[in-house]
Amino acid sequence: FSDELLSACVEHRKILVMGTTGHSDALLAAIRAASDLIPIVHAPNYSVGVNTLFWLTRKATEILGPGFDLEVVEMHHRHKKDSPSGTARRLAEILAEVRQLSYDDDVRHGRFGDVGARTDLEIGMHALRGGDVVGDHTVVFATDGERVELTHKASSRQTFAMGAIRAAKWVAAQGKTSGLFDMEDVLGLRSQG
Repeated sequence: FSDELLSACVEHRKILVMGTTGHSDALLAAIRAASDLIPIVHAPNYSVGVNTLFWLTRKATEILGPGFDLEVVEMHHRHKKDSPSGTARRLAEILAEVRQLSYDDDVRHGRFGDVGARTDLEIGMHALRGGDVVGDHTVVFATDGERVELTHKASSRQTFAMGAIRAAKWVAAQGKTSGLFDMEDVLGLRSQG
């Protein structure tokens, strides 16, 4: 994704569906500004299943409350360069938002050596790489005597393309000339409470 592509969409008044992550603050500001002029759907992941996982993660965190320790575990193929994945980061951001924590301050990326006991205000993040794994994401809620795990496993990259097509059809059907949307909008999850 580039400034040039964004500018071309604005110049020609074209809908933009984008799924790239890791943008600078300046580019994110440009995307927000462009959404005043054209409709944009921006999501870190277009899988319908992953976006359902985002919603379920928020709900489970609200329901289970502060008595559960939170961990995110993700695995991707050996060639993936970034860590954690944008999807894993979004899952941890959701956990932090619900718990009123800070992603930057309260997410612990991996554990090695004598790091001491886990704190109540900690979200664990673990990234695994190997083989040809398309993308596995698990959110773990653990407390004394029980554990809840929410998992999504992608076995084909086609699922991301199908979600992006669904997003494009949705935003085109809205008839809007501007706005910034995400997959929660596309799937109608905001109205699910």
